[in-house]
Order: sequence, then C-alpha cells, then structure tokens
Amino acid sequence: MDECRSPCVRNCCLDEHDVCLGCGRTLHEIKAWHDAKQPQRLAILERSRQRLARRQFPFNRNN
Repeated sequence: MDECRSPCVRNCCLDEHDVCLGCGRTLHEIKAWHDAKQPQRLAILERSRQRLARRQFPFNRNN
C-alpha cells in the first residue's frame, strides 16, 4: 500500500485557530502525523482539504 505523503508545503504559519495556512492541518494533526497509520493520515488529509477549501471560499451560501 502506498504511504501517504505529508501535505506540508513548507508555508508553515498557524492562524488564530492553530490551523496551518499552508497545508490546512491543525497543530494537533501536524504533531500526530508521524505516528499516524494510513487510515488516520487519510482522514487528516480529507479534513485539511476541507479546511483549505473553506478558506479559499469562506462565504457560506446560506447566509
């Protein structure tokens, strides 16, 4: 099985919620990445993608 690569893009800067502006991971997820197994890494990747997408398009269509 292929190993999940870190989503780090070397643009490490945390926002006020401790979310990296570069990769979208939380500080907790960044720290946990090294010891995380494949399923946990895939879940982290999905959550980080969602965070980055919300940051790119921050407006809620319902508002």
